[in-house]
Amino acid sequence: MRSLYLRIYLTVVLTLALFAAVSGWLLQQQLERQRGLAEGSMRERSGAWGELLQRSLPPVAAPADEQQAALRDWSQRLRIPMALDDAGGQRIAASDSWLRRDLDGADAAQRVRSIRLDDGRTLWLSRPGSGGGRSASPARSVTRPPWLGPPHWPDGLGLAVLLVLLFLAVAGAAWPVVRRLTRRLEALKQGVEAFGSGALDQRVAEDGRDEVAALGASFNRAAARVEALMQAHRSLLANASHELRSPLARLKMAVSLIDNAPAEQRPALKREIDTDIAELDALVEEVLLASRLDASASLDLSQSVALLPLMVEEAARAGALAEGDDLVVPGDERLLRRALRNLLENARRYGGSEVEVHLKAVGPMAEWRICDRGPGVPDPQRERIFEPFFRLPGHAERAGGVGLGLSLVRQIAERHGGKVRCEARAGGGSCFVVQLPM
Repeated sequence: MRSLYLRIYLTVVLTLALFAAVSGWLLQQQLERQRGLAEGSMRERSGAWGELLQRSLPPVAAPADEQQAALRDWSQRLRIPMALDDAGGQRIAASDSWLRRDLDGADAAQRVRSIRLDDGRTLWLSRPGSGGGRSASPARSVTRPPWLGPPHWPDGLGLAVLLVLLFLAVAGAAWPVVRRLTRRLEALKQGVEAFGSGALDQRVAEDGRDEVAALGASFNRAAARVEALMQAHRSLLANASHELRSPLARLKMAVSLIDNAPAEQRPALKREIDTDIAELDALVEEVLLASRLDASASLDLSQSVALLPLMVEEAARAGALAEGDDLVVPGDERLLRRALRNLLENARRYGGSEVEVHLKAVGPMAEWRICDRGPGVPDPQRERIFEPFFRLPGHAERAGGVGLGLSLVRQIAERHGGKVRCEARAGGGSCFVVQLPM
């Protein structure tokens, strides 16, 4: 059986059936115990009544009318239907209540109790609950519960009918509850299958506050993450393919010309080939790094990174001025070095020779400021420059670059729990501000 809702429903129904069977058995045992106690009490009373009536009734040789009158008198006193037979089984006397209730029928053995007197006569008494009036001790009599059914039903039949009705009612009420739960699981299954077949925009309902709703919300978050990654990879692949064409075309042309070029032109062609190869190498390296950052859900930030020595080293490499406080942040030193190096190379490429790096604490954050004296970035484009392969108009032809450096800086900063922004510098130029939690 594959349907989850049937398995859940059958589990509920079987559990209910087992509970009903055990409850019925225990209740039946209790009824039999009470009936046994009542029978024992009746035997004790019958013995006492037998002794009393044996002393009180006229002797066996007395006239029948005298025995009849005495029996009726005691039947009224004890409020119990009575009958008296002689030693041969012939009826001597019977009370009016005995005759009125017809206690001499075929089922008399089930409705009356007999007491054998010493003189051979038999005294018949009505059992409690057989319609034979009130007993001498009504507080100890056993009355028939209404849930056992009509008096002519056996005790177990009424109980069985009650349990069956209860079982059917609970089973019918459990069906819509179980079906509603499993219908939501089926909708989640269909959404997952649609997502797996390629519909990356597929989402499932998150209604409710239970585990199924939480599972749907988790799936939607994962689906949004996968969709964003796939879109980023498609964009990255398309842009990388476009960017690879230019250096490959120049490289192909230089290689085809170098054999037939005059000797004085060959050094220039070799430099062009080296430049194109370096550009291809940088592009491939940055594409791979961007892909790794997109693919990894989180970074290992267990090591502590001292920012001041790293900043001084990279600033000296790029010929920039560096100053600041000795701050430590949790993170990946290799990635932080790569982010700072990209910003310094970007400042050197577009901002001229006057490049400065400052490090200070701003509240709980460590703040890097890489400032240059270049032409600056127009305000509407200060967010777009962090997009992959975006470059300001005219910069690609003048300064080169592949347009992934600032995008990697943003990715690295965000993976460390920080952020990056571009600001205008007083007196001209730009400042790139990176904030990292300490």
